Amino acid sequence: MYTYGGRRSRAERDAATIETGYALVSAAFAAAVLFGAVAGPALLFDLPGLLSTVLLRLGTVVAPVVFTARVVSVLVRFRNSAQPSQPGRTSPDS
Repeated sequence: MYTYGGRRSRAERDAATIETGYALVSAAFAAAVLFGAVAGPALLFDLPGLLSTVLLRLGTVVAPVVFTARVVSVLVRFRNSAQPSQPGRTSPDS
């Protein structure tokens, strides 16, 4: 990802910015969907007090964990992605 001398090109910086934005947006979406799936019934239906409390707390705990896991996994995958050895050329494996 780094060119000779450790300086990144404009395209590499743009790619990192786009990948970071994708990681944050997809993680927020995944966390919101999971929170809705876990805590949604407690918010929509009249459930017993203990069950409602457990579902809300479980959703509140699991959503940030999923958010963090998604961001880390996307950014690690981006960092470890195979880059061609020379710009505009494919690697010898392809």
